[in-house]
Amino acid sequence: MKAINMVQALTSALDHALESDESVVVYGEDVGVEGGVFRVTQGLQQKHGADRVFDSPLAESAIAGTAIGMAAAGLRPVIEMQFSGFAYPAFNQVISHLSRMRNRTRGAYPMPVVVRMPYGGGINAIEHHSESMEAVYAHIPGLMVVIPSSPHDAKGLLMSAIESNDPVIFMEPKRIYRAVKQEVSEEPFRVPLGSARVVQPGEHITVVAYGAMIREVQKAMVQAKQAGISVELIDLRTIYPVDRETIGRSIRKTGRMLFVGEAPSSYGPGAELMSIAVEEAFLHLEAPPRRLTGFDTIVPLPQGEHFYMQDPQRIFYEIQNLVHF
Repeated sequence: MKAINMVQALTSALDHALESDESVVVYGEDVGVEGGVFRVTQGLQQKHGADRVFDSPLAESAIAGTAIGMAAAGLRPVIEMQFSGFAYPAFNQVISHLSRMRNRTRGAYPMPVVVRMPYGGGINAIEHHSESMEAVYAHIPGLMVVIPSSPHDAKGLLMSAIESNDPVIFMEPKRIYRAVKQEVSEEPFRVPLGSARVVQPGEHITVVAYGAMIREVQKAMVQAKQAGISVELIDLRTIYPVDRETIGRSIRKTGRMLFVGEAPSSYGPGAELMSIAVEEAFLHLEAPPRRLTGFDTIVPLPQGEHFYMQDPQRIFYEIQNLVHF
């Protein structure tokens, strides 16, 4: 094993998939020659050919629509939306056809399509480059929504997504594309979809997060430990379907739950997790479940973005309040 970052882990997963399955094709805006804006697909066209890794027009609806046709014809397309904020023109294809085709045809046409998209804030980008709209996709029946938080999980989850016969929205937190390195097997492996991971066991409070927020929570946990607070951290990994069993078991043990995310608060993943906390562990709760999220507004432009994003101090403040409720 060697230490690699998330970009390299995603490239490795795509490389393995292209090598082992001739039905896999990879395409999107600037994906072929340039290797994508963040260079996730760099070198793949040179290795696997322009018939299997190629550039598309600047037309998100066409990218999604052609992927549906390819999947119906027996291929496994992995498409890239250059930024999640650019994906909105493809909504009609995603909602009206991609998510429904398997049900519409009573299973005759599975939809093994992976829609990759860099998402989230924290990089001082301009408008449409920092959205965190995972709840929108999670609310659409027929879609799975996956968000990795580490190089290891990025590779394993992407390999599982490519092999799934159902469409997967694979959202990549660009804030941590190159933030950390981790030892990752050079061989192919899978991380199961729909399964959360207990990053660190604890006794006093359950904190649930995913993507770039995992690192922020881990920094807050250093302060919590100094204050004598034992935090159990759960990485959700799959936003939908959500792993109710792991979350419920943890909250029944700790009696408290805090969700940390950067998406807007209302109707988001945090609300769903608070509902799960009540439904799965109501009689064990020692404090009301809480969510620490972004605000119900557009992500601010660079000068004000830090007011919107979560930081370790804010997370520790909420942890402390819940433990001493």
